[in-house]
Amino acid sequence: MQELAIAFAVFGIMSAVMILVNFLLGPRRPNPAREKPFECGSPPLQASIGPVNLPFFLVALLFLLLDVEVVFFFPLAVAFRGRGLAGFAALGVFVLVLALGFVYAWKKGIFRWS
Repeated sequence: MQELAIAFAVFGIMSAVMILVNFLLGPRRPNPAREKPFECGSPPLQASIGPVNLPFFLVALLFLLLDVEVVFFFPLAVAFRGRGLAGFAALGVFVLVLALGFVYAWKKGIFRWS
């Protein structure tokens, strides 16, 4: 526990020092062309970004959530390999929770594009 606190302190101090050095030594040459926003190297076509399409946002969020959970399959399989039936049951519960979340999202209509 003490090692973790030391690591957080060291990396926090290093981050603060790097930001401070960048602020002190970084170039300060304001230019009107640099201050203007641009999109992929071309002038913007509108004043601001429009509203985000909500179904796309929900599918992206669900994908991120399920993708992160699926990443745990391999470590779980490695950790529970020697556990026998108890490990298989724990992995089954994990898969059941994933499946229930997917079914819930499906019933809510997240995957329907209108």
